[in-house]
This record gives sequence, structure tokens and C-alpha cells, in this order.
Amino acid sequence: QVQLVESGGGLVQPGGSLRLSCAASGSIFSAYTMDWYRQAPGKQREFVAAIARAGRTNYAASVKGRFTISKDNAENRVYLQMNSLKPEDTAVYYCKLVDSDYVDYWGQGTQVTVSS
Repeated sequence: QVQLVESGGGLVQPGGSLRLSCAASGSIFSAYTMDWYRQAPGKQREFVAAIARAGRTNYAASVKGRFTISKDNAENRVYLQMNSLKPEDTAVYYCKLVDSDYVDYWGQGTQVTVSS
């Protein structure tokens, strides 16, 4: 059983930056993929970014060029660097790990609010 804990959320002005972190209780080295999702009030949870075991990344069109996903296998952490933030990026951001058996694990989420 893997536990994921997100951190780094908060209130930021439009155009600002935040770096989210997701700490895993176990090794992420063999994880099939680690992803970030977000859910805004009244909306469905949506995909934001993913990083595969070998390091290949994938992004939602809405964040491509502004967000960067990365991971540190030694520290069992995955990060989401968010730049040029917009009010529409406001959401609860969730970390997800898909293990080598394709079982999903989710964190509890961290709130990101972009507002002046």
C-alpha cells in the first residue's frame, strides 16, 4: 500500500509560480507512471501531467509550456512546477501513482488558488 502526500499549494497572484510536491511512502522507481490531476469546484477531475517510469512526460494542452513535471527516485518524490499561473488553474491538485500492476493510488490533494 502506497501513501501519497501532496504539499506546496497556496494562494498566488496571476502570473505567479508555485511548486507542488508529492511524497510517496515507498519507492517510486518501479511505478508505471506518476501523474498530477486537478479538480475545480463543480467540475470533474482532469488530467494535468504525467511522468513515466523512463522519464517521458505528457501534459494537458491547457498547461503545456507553463507546467513542468519531474521526479526524484532517490527521494521518492514527484514535483509539479507551475509558472504563469492563471485564475483558471485554481483547483485542488492531486498526485496519483500507478504501480507496476496498474493499481492506482491517490493523495489527499492540495489547494491551489490563483487570485489577485
